[in-house]
Amino acid sequence: MEGADNERKRSGFKVRTPVDEARRILREAVVAGHDGIGIDGDDSEGPASVGAGDIPPTTDTELVDIERADGRVLAAPVASARNVPHYRRAAMDGYAVRAADTFGASDRSPEVLRVAAGTGRDAEVAPETAARVHTGSALPEGADAVVMIEQVTELESVDELEVADAVAEGENVAPVGEDIEEDQRLYAAGHRLRPSDLGLLRSAGYAKVSVAKRPTVGVIPTGEELVSGDPGPGEVIETNGLTVSRLVERWGGRSTYRDVVTDDPESLRVAIQRDLTKDVIVTTGGSSVGQRDLLPEVIDDLGEVLVHGVGLKPGHPVCLGVVEGTPVLALPGYPVACIVNAVQFLRPTVRWLEGTTPDPHPTTHARLERKIPSEPGTRTFARVQLEVREETDLEADEPRFVATPTRASGSGVLSSVALADGWVVVDDDREGIPAGERVAVQDWEPNP
Repeated sequence: MEGADNERKRSGFKVRTPVDEARRILREAVVAGHDGIGIDGDDSEGPASVGAGDIPPTTDTELVDIERADGRVLAAPVASARNVPHYRRAAMDGYAVRAADTFGASDRSPEVLRVAAGTGRDAEVAPETAARVHTGSALPEGADAVVMIEQVTELESVDELEVADAVAEGENVAPVGEDIEEDQRLYAAGHRLRPSDLGLLRSAGYAKVSVAKRPTVGVIPTGEELVSGDPGPGEVIETNGLTVSRLVERWGGRSTYRDVVTDDPESLRVAIQRDLTKDVIVTTGGSSVGQRDLLPEVIDDLGEVLVHGVGLKPGHPVCLGVVEGTPVLALPGYPVACIVNAVQFLRPTVRWLEGTTPDPHPTTHARLERKIPSEPGTRTFARVQLEVREETDLEADEPRFVATPTRASGSGVLSSVALADGWVVVDDDREGIPAGERVAVQDWEPNP
């Protein structure tokens, strides 16, 4: 191991694994490390809960209240437990009637009906009678249609009214199951729940749902120069661990943000072993080939390094490994490189662990203002700022935005990401993108 490590430090990264290949290798390790995990749901509550069922075998599940299920991933298909609505209801304000009693009614020749006692479900509509209803009211017994309030004139006798519009059976009535029918398929396993979904599930008879457990992530910042308070000469405020831990939470995981670990093999070893109870371990810093970049050899000593050095810029000195079945992602210490690698490798890992795949990033199409250089064989992530173009400057089918690469492009310049509107990806097989080309700007950090 020592000889191999010395060779690594001498040679640097002469061979870099393509991004897609590195991601494939990582995914195989994630799936293999969680193979055989069983279902951890309880559907004993009957129709008040969605039980576990069809879910990838790599995923643990848990039963949660509907109120806490926003953003969670369904572990099983869901069908409605009841009809919605479960009763016939008035679709308009007006009077519930027997449709046959309004036959021939018009403005010139209205039908006169008696007003039934009570309203809504408390009334009973006998022949030639009508009962007051409001939108959403249960249709009274005996009624089969609703005359809109605009077509009714209440007479001074109070107990009679004129109907100036003939209605057909079922008119202005919402039937049972109009919104959702009992046993209707609502969502497939793997669907990420939104607030509107929660309302629908509650309407459909569910108080709890079985969802994938949130993957747990240990986030370990490393580096003897890192401090949390005011930095002295040669010291740097720790930001990578903070950023990565918050990204984990946004991506649906549960992060444990650890204190800084110094550049010492034994300290790094202990830190990794401590978090082997997590679903994935992420370290920041110490992943390259310098004298203080110790994490690759520590990971290889404890387990196996799968990939070290990836064809991406910024951030090629990433190290992907596995220790006792737990994926370990050693991200570079430069802030921009750390973020790029977190998005490219940690984000999909969190998704795989919950049984889903990463959603595409929201994109904005824009015209590139300046050339973006890139090396063939390297996937480049160029930070850009967007500016809206004047409508008078637009030609037919031109994008409304201009994308300008940020002047500060170094991987250590955190502000170049924080102040950018997104990044443009230059594929591995291209040698840059010329100015004037239409590009897709990825918003890798949209609001949740």
